[in-house]
Amino acid sequence: MKRTRPGLKETASAYLYLLPAIIILGVFSFYPIVRSLILAFGEVHWLDFSVSEWGLMNFSWLWQNERFRLALSNTFIFVIGVVPLSILISLGIATLLNQKIKGAAIFRSIYFLPFVTSTIAIAMVWSWIFNYNNGLLNYFLGIIGRGPIPWIERPEYAMRSLIIMSIWSSLGFNIVVLLAGMQTINKQLYLAAKVDGAPAWRRFLTITIPMLSPSLFFVTLIGMINSFRVFGEVYALFAQGQQALPGPASSALTVVYFIYERFFEMRQFGRASAAAIVLFLIIFAFTMIQFWVGKKLVHYG
Repeated sequence: MKRTRPGLKETASAYLYLLPAIIILGVFSFYPIVRSLILAFGEVHWLDFSVSEWGLMNFSWLWQNERFRLALSNTFIFVIGVVPLSILISLGIATLLNQKIKGAAIFRSIYFLPFVTSTIAIAMVWSWIFNYNNGLLNYFLGIIGRGPIPWIERPEYAMRSLIIMSIWSSLGFNIVVLLAGMQTINKQLYLAAKVDGAPAWRRFLTITIPMLSPSLFFVTLIGMINSFRVFGEVYALFAQGQQALPGPASSALTVVYFIYERFFEMRQFGRASAAAIVLFLIIFAFTMIQFWVGKKLVHYG
């Protein structure tokens, strides 16, 4: 049977329905990407965004700039500190919530609350928790005989406090995704393993983890991308009020905060755009590596 082409009227109607989405994507996604590429390879005048000279001078400047290298180093430390710990803790909590316990639905809602809470609100709460004199964390440390720690006042503790807060705020999303994945696993597999005499830890390693690998891959990928793009937590916890730097001695400076600093505060549009492209390439490279590893380790079905 010969397929007929849709009529001109139907085609025009389809494009008309798509037009609002195309306009929004074009204005807020495609145009900024193209404009960033143009700005990154030129010397930009800050008054009218005009490009007066073309070349790789912005990337060369980034390579030689110590502050950008510090931001890059801090970002990698943040990713390494947040992503694995967040997934491990989320996996443990999701395993507990997957058991038949009373009030499980209430606990699931409580754990999901940080994900839907404003970053500013979370940072305000944690700035009180980290307070040197009256903070809740130092209070409990005092109970066990440890002296108060200047969590957000000293450079050596600033990144640790940022990692702790970010792990807590990311748990909700990871727990929900992993819990949903656990509930799709066929219960007959566990029954068969019990009949064969497999202990609980072996059932977890040989059934839960392999069957949960798509969900683990998803939360790892999303967590890595979000961690590389971290900005709100840094700004809310360190850069508000009287503090001009993200953390004491810029100890919590990340790449996205560096981009914000160069673009909005220093009007160095070309250098900020070049840093954004470098960050995009880093995220793209790690994403491709994860997909390559995922083909070997992730089991569907």
